[in-house]
Amino acid sequence: MSNGPHAKLAELGLQLPEVVPPVASYVPAVQSGRHVYVSGQLPMAEGKLLATGKVGAGVSADQAKDLAQRCALNALAAIDSLVGLENVVKVVKLTGFVASAPGFTGQPAVINGASDLFGAVFGEAGRHARSAVGVAELPLDAPVEVEVIVEVA
Repeated sequence: MSNGPHAKLAELGLQLPEVVPPVASYVPAVQSGRHVYVSGQLPMAEGKLLATGKVGAGVSADQAKDLAQRCALNALAAIDSLVGLENVVKVVKLTGFVASAPGFTGQPAVINGASDLFGAVFGEAGRHARSAVGVAELPLDAPVEVEVIVEVA
């Protein structure tokens, strides 16, 4: 399938990483009916956080946007391992958390890193409802975390 999600990722110069192992008592993703709920994904690669700290103090908004994209890529890996990306019908909801320095209000632009990836991979089916939330702290001092719900065939 040349227009499928794996082909779109390749066109973007991306490939799915290994599923990030849970850092606590949960599973990366679970299917209930026609929906897959992906646990919060941190910007991890090869078992390590790509950055730590607060956005707006030590982590730039642009860097955080890239980190949010990595969170989304990790979410895609979890979905693919559970049901296969080719079975995604719709990205339903994305929730993004941004560890924010006092006064930082650019959370929506940061989480666009994840939203834009879902749009690029799934086209119209990648358009979703969303929340972008500023928080004081995230697990392991991660700057961003993304969770997603998708509908599957």
